[in-house]
Amino acid sequence: MDFGKVDEVIDLDSIDFKLPKDPKVTTEVLKKGKGKTKFYVGCAKWGRKDWVGKLYPKGTKEKDFLAHYATQFNSIEFNGFFYSPHSKEVVQKWANAVPKDFMFCPKFTQTITHLKRLKNTKADVDAYLEIVSEFGKKLGPIFLLPHPQMAPKSLETIEEFITDIPKDVDIFLELRHAGWYETGDGYDPALFEFLRKKKRGTVITDAAGRRDCVHMHLSTPECFIRFVGNGLHPTDYTRIDEWVKRIKKWMKEGLETCYFFMHQHEELHSPELIKYLIEQLNKHCKTDIKPPVMHTDGGLFE
Repeated sequence: MDFGKVDEVIDLDSIDFKLPKDPKVTTEVLKKGKGKTKFYVGCAKWGRKDWVGKLYPKGTKEKDFLAHYATQFNSIEFNGFFYSPHSKEVVQKWANAVPKDFMFCPKFTQTITHLKRLKNTKADVDAYLEIVSEFGKKLGPIFLLPHPQMAPKSLETIEEFITDIPKDVDIFLELRHAGWYETGDGYDPALFEFLRKKKRGTVITDAAGRRDCVHMHLSTPECFIRFVGNGLHPTDYTRIDEWVKRIKKWMKEGLETCYFFMHQHEELHSPELIKYLIEQLNKHCKTDIKPPVMHTDGGLFE
């Protein structure tokens, strides 16, 4: 994932990674939550051959990657759908390869979001939803990333698109145009109120080079966090510590669900950092999330 990448490693030490304070609206939303937070933690892909002997046992075949991934994590942020809608048969195969409590969180396809920019997409959306519905109860929230050039002037288009999505389809919205974060208290107030009214979630993307996207606005008592690390640089770990503190606060205030997906500019390193996240959540938030078991030199370490 290249979004928010800082070219020079030395620049990382000069970035203020402290999380912003929660806006008042987030506290208000969380107070209406039921608490007893459920956690869905994972990566953005499972098909990494360089995870064999590391996250997957030595000798694991590519066709078995998903099954092994699902023994380590309970969800995946499925970016692969952005490039291809796949087929019902393939989706059924994936769904059958994972435990009943596993969640797939697919992305809307680029045809819908980037080529057509959310306009005249009813047929495309209907076809897409028909395919992802094959995940059944293993379908988690779908996340919507409009084209990065879609600024606040596209508010009406985004609102119309989301309004047309069936209410039983869970959606979280990610925004990348800087204009969305330049008004209000760090998030476009008109869009936030719309999302809050429609009970649609917000995505928080924590990347080194785009601190404006760490907006801390929750429009539902759920969080969907996309964390982009920097090759296990020391700041990756201190940033995770910050998130654990904030999630602990949100849990006390009523957070119902936490989706936390790990990215690295080089995804080889995602398992180590997500292992650290889970260990810190278990230690400080009294959760009971199973950390991944890593393989090294034919052995295992937890």
